Amino acid sequence: NPMDHFDLLPEEVRPYFIYRIALLGPESSGKSHLAKELAAHFNTKYVEEYGRTYCERFGMDLEPLDFAHIAGGQLYREDEMARQANRVLFCDTDLLVTQVWSEIYFKGHCQPWIMWANHLRRYDLFLLLKPDIPWKNDGLRAYEQQRSRMFERLLNELTARRLPHIVVSGDFEARTRQAIEAVEAVVSSSSRQYRL
Repeated sequence: NPMDHFDLLPEEVRPYFIYRIALLGPESSGKSHLAKELAAHFNTKYVEEYGRTYCERFGMDLEPLDFAHIAGGQLYREDEMARQANRVLFCDTDLLVTQVWSEIYFKGHCQPWIMWANHLRRYDLFLLLKPDIPWKNDGLRAYEQQRSRMFERLLNELTARRLPHIVVSGDFEARTRQAIEAVEAVVSSSSRQYRL
């Protein structure tokens, strides 16, 4: 198992062997908080949600091309952080979330390359955060009423595509505990396929 000797692997190949864990969920479901907690617990890096950074810089009046920039920025940041990760990389969102947001914004439309890239990316586990904590308006969030609908849409997609996932719920402490247990189970499993 290459992960038993991770420190001996050349830095150039490490990104191909790390475990990638994607955190998904609707607005204000605790993704960013949980990504930071998990990265600290596993002594590794996490990828911030690029869509948030983009909207803070350019505003919320989005066009389809903005979603292309957001998707590309998310992929770029993920690949950059994979070079720095210590065995596990936590991704605060992925292209499935970008696709669903695009469909909400543009009445079912998403650029085909985003959907294509979404299907090509591989993650070892998806942590789907249930919207059962209070919604918090931070100035960028605007879809409190869409939280349940978005959660169901993400769950249906993960289930239909048979992607490895668990639903994380409860308060922040319970979410962190559930996520750590799930990630430890994945990392300790011996039935992993590598993405070479």
